[in-house]
Amino acid sequence: MSASVTVLLVVAFYLVIVLFTGIRAGVKRDKGIQEYVAASGNLNLFVMYFLMGGAIFSAFAFLGGPGWAFSRGAASFYIMAYCAFGLIPWLVWGTKAYRMARRYNYVTQAELVSDRFESKGLSALMAVVSILAFIQYIALQLKGMAYVLNVTTDGLIPFWLGALIAYAIVAIYVLTSGVRGVAWTNVLQGLFMLIMAWILGLWLPFKFHGGIGPMFQKIAEMKPTHLLIGAPQMSWTAFSTAVLVSVLGFTMWPHLFMKAYTTESEKTLKRTITLYPTFAIFIVPVLFIGFSGIGVVDPSSLGAADQILPTMVTKLGLSPFWLGVIAAGTLAAAMSSSDTITHGAASVYTMDFHKKVINSDIGDKEAVKVTRIAVVVFTAIAYYIAVFGGQSLVALLLGAYGSIVQFFPLVFATFFWPRATKQGAIWGLLAGVIVNTYFSVFTSSPLGVHAGIWGLIVNTIVMVVVSLATEPHDEEHVNKFVEQSRVPVD
Repeated sequence: MSASVTVLLVVAFYLVIVLFTGIRAGVKRDKGIQEYVAASGNLNLFVMYFLMGGAIFSAFAFLGGPGWAFSRGAASFYIMAYCAFGLIPWLVWGTKAYRMARRYNYVTQAELVSDRFESKGLSALMAVVSILAFIQYIALQLKGMAYVLNVTTDGLIPFWLGALIAYAIVAIYVLTSGVRGVAWTNVLQGLFMLIMAWILGLWLPFKFHGGIGPMFQKIAEMKPTHLLIGAPQMSWTAFSTAVLVSVLGFTMWPHLFMKAYTTESEKTLKRTITLYPTFAIFIVPVLFIGFSGIGVVDPSSLGAADQILPTMVTKLGLSPFWLGVIAAGTLAAAMSSSDTITHGAASVYTMDFHKKVINSDIGDKEAVKVTRIAVVVFTAIAYYIAVFGGQSLVALLLGAYGSIVQFFPLVFATFFWPRATKQGAIWGLLAGVIVNTYFSVFTSSPLGVHAGIWGLIVNTIVMVVVSLATEPHDEEHVNKFVEQSRVPVD
């Protein structure tokens, strides 16, 4: 049996376990939309810890992070910076969203925001923005999974097939079990990828450089500027605004925001936020993986910098079995995010677009059916982008963040600024998305500032000006979101 076939068999065994776990989680559960989207709001601390960790750390962290450490050096530290602060705003948004969801049965982010602004149009607009960003994010995961299968099987699994296999596995258990299937597979995959991250992050520097200290000493001698933030890798302006847009946009992602609705209690939610840094610290050994490749791997031999992890692993001379285990661990990182993002995109479509624009009288069972169809459609589009698109994993993520961060003024106004109006919310969001898209796609962003920040500035200005120029909402209605969100429900 060839080494590539052995690797493939080990990976296949792991994928079967994941598939079984995901499907089993949904057995004998209610088949309604509340269960499918929000797990009936009863996930405990253990599951929430891995659900949030798995949702956040993905192919971007496990492959894109090492890729940036290898190719851009200290610029990759932006990942550590925003991971350290990203969930802090959730201490505010998360608890308030949880309280309002318990009172009014919200299951998506836009349901809360559009109710505050009394606008189905705003709900539909948020859904469109979310789905477009989600598709980029799903493509990121599929691209990462395809890299792993292609490189570790020495080309036996072509790139397009690797992405297709991963897409099929994730789609099946998301279709059958909804967020509960996502949650329990994230427990399995979260444990697996944490173990693999620390093993590889410590082993590779010792294997190829004699330790972490000697590794950085060699890098400093070979590439003195590689360990400095600034040009040519990434300017200080680009670095700082990438951190800012990521921190502000972190909990604006609908699939993360919605997790506030799945927890069993406010206490569990707060404990999840408090414990999250113990999961996030695994980004440190992940970046060590990329740094360990400097001086060992010729950059020109890589199809993309994101391939550095599977390439380094193949240089260890491991037995095919252990190579397959490492490949499976890397897949775990990508799959643990692709499932929750896929589920989030489909849920947003059904609840925030289809139900508001196409069929407001949709029944519970039909809503679940529409959500499952959306899972297939959106992942198919992301698959096309993953196979035929040329962007790196980190570039895909930063592009998606630029759009998602435009929700920040809406959420802030929902809980803290009663004077904000429907017209201000809609025109501000449109202006922010247009500005971000223009500077992301059609021209370079001025002064090296992340395009999402320019969008956010314009978004906020337009929202304030238009809100002050239009008739305010009923005072009793808007104060409901300010006052009731302050009062615990447990």
